[in-house]
Amino acid sequence: MSGSVETEAEAAAELAALAAEIARHDDAYHRRDAPEISDAEYDALVARNRAIEARFPALVRDDSPSRRVGAALAPGFAKLRHGVPMLSLDNVFSAEDFAEFCARIRRFLALPGDAPLTFVAEPKIDGLSINLTYEDGVFLRGATRGDGTEGEDVTANLRTLKSLPQRLAGPAPRHIEIRGEVFMSKADFLAFRTAQEKAAEDREARREAGGKLGDAIVVPVNPRNAAAGSLRQLDPTVTASRPLGLFAYALGAASEAPADSHHAYLERLRAWGFDVNPLSTLVTAEAAPDFHARMAADRATLDYDIDGVVYKLDDIALQARLGFVGRAPRWAVAWKFPAEQATTTLLDIQIQVGRTGALTPRAVMAPVNVGGVLVRHATLHNEDEIARLDVRIGDTVVIQRAGDVIPQVVQVVLDKRPPGTVPWQPPQTCPACGSHAIRPPDEVVRRCTGGLICPAQALERLIHFCSRRAMDIEGLGGENLERLFTTGLVRTPADIFRLREHRATLLSWDGWGERKVDNLLAAIEARRRPPLERFLFALGIRRIGEQNAKLLARHYHSLAAWRAGMLDARIIGSEAREALGTIQGIGPAIAEELVEFFAEAHNLAALDDLAAQVTPAEAETGDASGPFAGKTLVFTGTLSGMARDEAGAIAERLGAKVAKSVSAKTDYLVAGADAGSKATKAAALGVTVLDEAAFRLMAGL
Repeated sequence: MSGSVETEAEAAAELAALAAEIARHDDAYHRRDAPEISDAEYDALVARNRAIEARFPALVRDDSPSRRVGAALAPGFAKLRHGVPMLSLDNVFSAEDFAEFCARIRRFLALPGDAPLTFVAEPKIDGLSINLTYEDGVFLRGATRGDGTEGEDVTANLRTLKSLPQRLAGPAPRHIEIRGEVFMSKADFLAFRTAQEKAAEDREARREAGGKLGDAIVVPVNPRNAAAGSLRQLDPTVTASRPLGLFAYALGAASEAPADSHHAYLERLRAWGFDVNPLSTLVTAEAAPDFHARMAADRATLDYDIDGVVYKLDDIALQARLGFVGRAPRWAVAWKFPAEQATTTLLDIQIQVGRTGALTPRAVMAPVNVGGVLVRHATLHNEDEIARLDVRIGDTVVIQRAGDVIPQVVQVVLDKRPPGTVPWQPPQTCPACGSHAIRPPDEVVRRCTGGLICPAQALERLIHFCSRRAMDIEGLGGENLERLFTTGLVRTPADIFRLREHRATLLSWDGWGERKVDNLLAAIEARRRPPLERFLFALGIRRIGEQNAKLLARHYHSLAAWRAGMLDARIIGSEAREALGTIQGIGPAIAEELVEFFAEAHNLAALDDLAAQVTPAEAETGDASGPFAGKTLVFTGTLSGMARDEAGAIAERLGAKVAKSVSAKTDYLVAGADAGSKATKAAALGVTVLDEAAFRLMAGL
């Protein structure tokens, strides 16, 4: 292609040809490792494409090669909501754990104990998960996992990956989300880290010489961090300069099912032009341990980091029946490799005060590399664990990263213990506020009694409130919150939403420029209508984690209904207390924590103050038009065609609440064989009883 382009028609035709040719060369270079032209010839094609686009900017194509680099983005990243949540996987660590995972599948589906199960086994890449959206076969946008519901819009950066098809090769659903992992190979990481270390040394030399420093140099500690940092660059040209790879392996939302089995879907991904891990293979449940052992043995020889093997049930129809529990699918699991270990010296035992007043001991150690990560601190869990290990300051200890993530002390090397060491004694007072520290009966955790007067608890609650899985307020991490807290601008969650009244004060602080302050205030404003389950989790009530917050949101639907229900539940024997106890998954200990929270006047005042600033969106209740929408169901007895867990999951998808005991508020009791006392109570209360056939008919099964 040469010569001048004079008309828009000529320009459009040549841009289309250039896009196709450059994409073909990208495929030859990256996927087939068989480049057809030299780097100089490739660069000439890209330069010509850029020159024509400069003359005819209105003709820039969605799949243009120039969009693989693009211009710098505005500070920060926009949020993109996933069509289907990107949930995490449950972990197993042994053959026994995996066998129990298989048993749960069989129980849920009411299959015989020896029923065959076939999985796709995939090496678990240690990279950054991404969600890619295609419309009519053309790449439209891409986002990181984020909190599972929405992630960072990194579309411009993803376009720079040569392994990402800009257009799917062959027929595809009109709309589809394709999921994968962006990673950096070990060899590329070592070269990149060496270059960054050299750049950091040069910067330090300029600093000592009084020269211009330029941007700070980040030296990544492992390939995963290098990949994540490279993809989150505000300037896509930086991402384009980094050696990133992409394996596709999962399906999100789709206008039509691309395959009826997972291994067939992986073949479709290959046909569309994606890299798919060549080690992915079909295995039976019985063969899974052997595959895991082979991957563990070969782990060090692979050119990319893996931390386990993912097993996904191959049959997509069975996946749909199994569904999800909490944040994880019932049909897939990650079988993690044993944690990597290292030996170091324990220098000190510090006490951290958590948001619930828990005093948690933390080991301070001589820095040591564990699985590619430099570790200085590790958890000691609690004082009983310290006593069991008999760990003392000065000891040589063995540490490991549990699940290759959280460092923990697992053993003391007694023959290296120095003379004069003494057993560690738990603190009797809180190190943050000096209040008495007590260990409640039947608990392993010592707690500060300072409550709201304890600055550590107040600050930790604020950090939790703003965290990614709670309110997800960007820019309000620990460091910024600590400054806001110590200056008195933020002492309660409601104060966060009044920060716009203090814009002038924030602008007067060193390092708090107009852009930073306005971005922070905008991030806060964007969280004035959070999902109800996030709001409840963010409150930091003890034992109310993400899953329990979802159960409460699903049951009460709105903040007002939850508040009223909790106030009434303070009265033992009340209908509200009974209703709280019937929520499937909410046990007596959790109910007691909720009641205690509302028994404190200062908690209620803080909640109402926050509710004046924030209006949580009502929780979704599933199918609002079905026969079970808004109804409360209880299941009892043995069902013949499905397990009770599966029946309950179906009812919840159809908008029902599933309770564990019959009460006056129960709408239907679904009774199988040997129904027992629940059927008797339902009859006494006049509750409608459905047999399995009637339930199936109403559910449309």
